Amino acid sequence: MGGHGSSRRTNYGHLFVQPLTPPTVHRQLDYTLRMDWGVVGAGAVSEGVDIAVVIDVLSFTTTLSVAADRDVTVFPYPWRDDTAQTFAVQRSAVLAVGRSQAGPGQVSLSPQTVRAAPGLTRLVLPSPNGSSISARLNTDRATVIGVSLRNRRAAADWLFQQRAALPGISIAVIAAGERWPDDTLRPAVEDLWGAGALITELVDRGWDGVSPEAHAARAAYAVVADDLHHALHTCASGRELSSIDFGGDVDTAAELDRSRSLPILRGDAFEPHRVL
Repeated sequence: MGGHGSSRRTNYGHLFVQPLTPPTVHRQLDYTLRMDWGVVGAGAVSEGVDIAVVIDVLSFTTTLSVAADRDVTVFPYPWRDDTAQTFAVQRSAVLAVGRSQAGPGQVSLSPQTVRAAPGLTRLVLPSPNGSSISARLNTDRATVIGVSLRNRRAAADWLFQQRAALPGISIAVIAAGERWPDDTLRPAVEDLWGAGALITELVDRGWDGVSPEAHAARAAYAVVADDLHHALHTCASGRELSSIDFGGDVDTAAELDRSRSLPILRGDAFEPHRVL
């Protein structure tokens, strides 16, 4: 079935261990618009694609979009440990703290803190999901972009611009998901909706070569499209955030098509790009 695991060094100075090579049929190679879940899914379906899309609605890519609106450069970092502080110092950047640890004026994964922080220009943003997937994709040749519900139309516009310049380009859309206490992937429905929202925008405007997995995400989004705010607040991740007084993060995530900013991973940082 699978091949052997291997390792390579990422831009973060850590060794990233490749998962076992998935069977060819799981890679969606026949399609130019693919979709899968998490770090392992990213490795499976990103092979040979031109653009990889990371979607982590609550809250990594939502926070990325808010940062891009403010022209903030964001360095994704897969771990919140002692190495993150060193990484931030080396890049003259602010290190985001944990949500519950953030005091007045401090920045965390919460998009509200990024929106409110004065004088923020460079940020290291640890995240076990969105950042880890970004690190995985950054070992490949694909251009990596961060997409949330806030900037999905801007992302679709940019993707069509790329397609006009290079017909036949392929895309992998990666729903980040969350982690169970045993560190296995918890498919998070808000990321399925985020993936489906982008895929809906692409397909409705004529994108073809869509995998069944991508069509399934599109169908999931259709169920909640008319009441997205309510759906985000009542899904498991939304309820979790509200229970610790971060319901405002869910409100921010529900700002559909509010942003024209697109974070594009260049080197080890997401740089803001304004989509015209």
